[in-house]
Amino acid sequence: MRHGGEILVGELEAQGVDTVFCVPGESYLAALDGLHDSNRIRTIVCRQEGGAAMMADADGKLTGKPGVCFVTRGPGATNASIGVHIAQQDSTPMVMFVGLPDREMIDREAFQEFDLNAVFRALGKGSEIVTDARRLPEYVSRAFHRAVSGRPGPVIVGLPEDVLASRIDIAPGKAARPAHAAPSSADMSDLAQRLAKAERPLAILGGPGWSAAAKADLEGAATALDLPVACAFRFQDYFDNRHPCYAGHVGIGIDQKLSERVRTSDLLIVIGARLGEMTTQGYELIAPPFPSQALVHVHPSGDELGRVYRAELAINAAPALFAAALREMKPTSKGRHADWRKAAHADYQAFIEPLPVPGPVQMAEVVRTLERMVPEDAILTNGAGNYTAWLHRFYRYKHYRTQLAPSCGAMGYGLPAAIAAKLRYPGRTVVAFAGDGCFLMNGQELATAAQYGTNIIAIVVNNGMFGTIRMHQERHFPGRVSGTSLKNPDFAALARSYGCHGETVRETAEFEAALARSLDAGKPALIEVRIDPEALTPKQSLSQIRAAARV
Repeated sequence: MRHGGEILVGELEAQGVDTVFCVPGESYLAALDGLHDSNRIRTIVCRQEGGAAMMADADGKLTGKPGVCFVTRGPGATNASIGVHIAQQDSTPMVMFVGLPDREMIDREAFQEFDLNAVFRALGKGSEIVTDARRLPEYVSRAFHRAVSGRPGPVIVGLPEDVLASRIDIAPGKAARPAHAAPSSADMSDLAQRLAKAERPLAILGGPGWSAAAKADLEGAATALDLPVACAFRFQDYFDNRHPCYAGHVGIGIDQKLSERVRTSDLLIVIGARLGEMTTQGYELIAPPFPSQALVHVHPSGDELGRVYRAELAINAAPALFAAALREMKPTSKGRHADWRKAAHADYQAFIEPLPVPGPVQMAEVVRTLERMVPEDAILTNGAGNYTAWLHRFYRYKHYRTQLAPSCGAMGYGLPAAIAAKLRYPGRTVVAFAGDGCFLMNGQELATAAQYGTNIIAIVVNNGMFGTIRMHQERHFPGRVSGTSLKNPDFAALARSYGCHGETVRETAEFEAALARSLDAGKPALIEVRIDPEALTPKQSLSQIRAAARV
């Protein structure tokens, strides 16, 4: 006889789960008790449920398997909802367990009670409540299948306290075995004919269902087909940025030459990406529902095909299986697209040349120094804000899953994601980028980093404002500053108060030594980089944006 918490943990072990992230709550004490005796699952206790859910999302991105977190009802679950939203928009497999009141208390507005299904069925991929401990294996199996099938996403499982406390005798379950769609021979034949006729083909990569092997297959296929390849918003690590077929990043701050290539392409092959607002520049670069470009859309979920864009050729396939099939495709006109491909890569190389900005800190040079000093397999994480423009533009990603960034634009993601990455790959260098506003949304997770010895490096770009909002404010209401200024702590001193290493950089030349000391610190480290508020974007200063808006 085992209680429901022990049964649940046994089911997680059967699914191959080795790490869970949580903030403890009395509503799932039995599950915590089950985790106490598990020698196969480590429990990472976080400082806020939003951080725990973001760590689960990052772990899911890195492994391709559901990241797992536990939170309590009401305040705990709603705190965690930001991580659920990230996982949904980023198509990340996740399973979140939520402790709930006893079954007999439901619908009485008991302490911290909320309608779990009403909240999370609208926010995630699925939400269910276990009403009988005997069905725990069924619910867990369904959650893990659903989280990774088709378009992956977050699945939420509610656990009433008395269900977890029930004692029963039940056989253990089995690991999920999801099915994945593959391209048909007819699909690949059709694509080959389109490629043979195209003058200006361009591939855009993104979304779920990739792997290091899929990346290698796509790189091999692009080489054989002379196919220029771009990456969707915050999926830059899906293709080696040094590769002669790489054309750049189709996201915020896109190179205008690449933008023009997307517009004038006569065959757009989109693999895995949903073609969301950021990748399509507000649905203008590729116009729905009938794009001017001949569109081939490959996606693991049939529900996404035709949802926004009507493709000339829609292929329901997992990107990894499609990439393998594409690599087998025989080029029918080798060299036909060579000039187009070479020009695309040359434009990308010109675009990433550092640009000067106002002030003593040149962020492009900082990013270039970082790239030079960290290993090729270093994992870089970030949240949202104007500071990310320098990272996305000037850092060259080389290996799969070296970029962890929310395509939904959630702030506060970089630090929790970095901690999860370091726990998953303790031997790799992990660097979190954050703005001053972004960092303080989950800065308390430095305590988690210190507690578990995850020696990440956080780089906090401090300009004393919510930079992205200030940028839009200056464009729409120039000179009328309202609600975007920040009074910040000494971030390096804050890091030291957590027992971490702290550095402050005020000039570009100081960064290299600060980074070297942080890499050698033997503990989590934080480098505060103080930049001039005028250095608002790589292309335009704050004053230039304001002046342009007043014309």
